[in-house]
Amino acid sequence: MAQRQSAEADSRLHGRFLLRIDACALTDLGRVRKNNEDVYRIEPELDLYVLSDGMGGQAHGEVASNMAVETVIAHCREADGDSATTWFGEGRADLCERSNRLASAVRLANRKIFESALQHPELEGMGATIVAAWLDDRRLSLVHVGDSRAYLLRAGSLEQLTADHSLVAEHVRRGVMTPREAEASQLQNILVRALGTQEHVEVDVDEQILLEGDTLLLCSDGLTHMVTDPEIASTLITFEPAQAAAERLVELANECGGQDNVTVIVMRTLTEPTGLVARLRGRPETRRKRVGKKAPSGAH
Repeated sequence: MAQRQSAEADSRLHGRFLLRIDACALTDLGRVRKNNEDVYRIEPELDLYVLSDGMGGQAHGEVASNMAVETVIAHCREADGDSATTWFGEGRADLCERSNRLASAVRLANRKIFESALQHPELEGMGATIVAAWLDDRRLSLVHVGDSRAYLLRAGSLEQLTADHSLVAEHVRRGVMTPREAEASQLQNILVRALGTQEHVEVDVDEQILLEGDTLLLCSDGLTHMVTDPEIASTLITFEPAQAAAERLVELANECGGQDNVTVIVMRTLTEPTGLVARLRGRPETRRKRVGKKAPSGAH
């Protein structure tokens, strides 16, 4: 059964326009798997979006992905209230504090998963991917490890913001394999980097400035192994509300076989006029406020 979380995140004032984020997350078991090892969370109070895909089988993957998401959320929440919160790993001078903090949270999650597997032999081999987005006004802080992806749709063009940490992706980057060969390869699920498999992990960090009309998509490989990038782009363009787009993407993955759990988080940037501009347009001025829809019971 699909689980959904929707939120209209904080409205933020930019000049004469109010920036809002219309977001929806949806996860589904798929057509083959017996348990869902994908986990996600939307934290409207922080403008934080996190998705993790567990691995390890026999529910161990779900342990790892839950640990990854909860650790990242908790660390970022603590740091948001206390700038003296412990840092994990070295920060980069070219990144803002929030990006470095998000990377710190992922390193902490890696440590917790790794140490948990050492302490509990039955959990040996568990691990997880992660992709997380943290918004600060228009600045997007993005981190990832593994093959869960982030895409940006801007002006009708879809760009993959993350590089998969998988064996076939490495082969493509080195020219050993073509993209078409990679799509048909039986090695697609072999990761060269994941949370919890090593004591230390390298975290990819990126920053973007969001523009009006941008759409950000975070997703597990249950989507990207089933649905092509052109189909993803077409869906995001055709289905405008975040919820409608998320639902259609999950439907497509299942229509194409649903070989894995599939999870998507769709975020759309919206703007509304405020102040003098709103009055000139004959609209009531929009006040800054936070509106959220509660997640259904049991949503991750």
